[in-house]
Amino acid sequence: MQVIEEHKGMLFRVCRIYQDDNADRDDLMQEIILQLWLVFESFKGNSKIGTWIYRVALNTAITYFKKQKRRNDTELLTEMAYNLPDHSLHAEKEEQLALFYAALKHLNKIEKALIFLYMESQPYNEIALNLGISEVNVRVRLTRIKNKLKEIIKNISYEHR
Repeated sequence: MQVIEEHKGMLFRVCRIYQDDNADRDDLMQEIILQLWLVFESFKGNSKIGTWIYRVALNTAITYFKKQKRRNDTELLTEMAYNLPDHSLHAEKEEQLALFYAALKHLNKIEKALIFLYMESQPYNEIALNLGISEVNVRVRLTRIKNKLKEIIKNISYEHR
């Protein structure tokens, strides 16, 4: 479907937030696409198609994550830290990105969703609508989450020195 192709980047980012392993990300992507295919006829047009796709993808990812949770967070962080690509010309950016995604693992589902929507440049009012919270609450939570991520990244960086 063309609409899925148009939103593939967003779908990939959802998969990356909820799965560390490439094979698990690929499986999750397939599961999301399957779910979108199965429920596409239920799209009523009450929201933007991208918003609807995000909701389906997020719900699928959370469900899939619960089913696939077989390693604890410490193992995941260690695995990510030791599997950074060393052959890339952009190794530093890759390392920073891996560190960021490792830090995301310490957030709860709502915090991950808030950060994801923020990174997708969603306006605060749409984030509030998607998550069922007030716009003021979105702003407050995002500020807290950003501070939390800074601390987590600082701690992870300190632990890996």
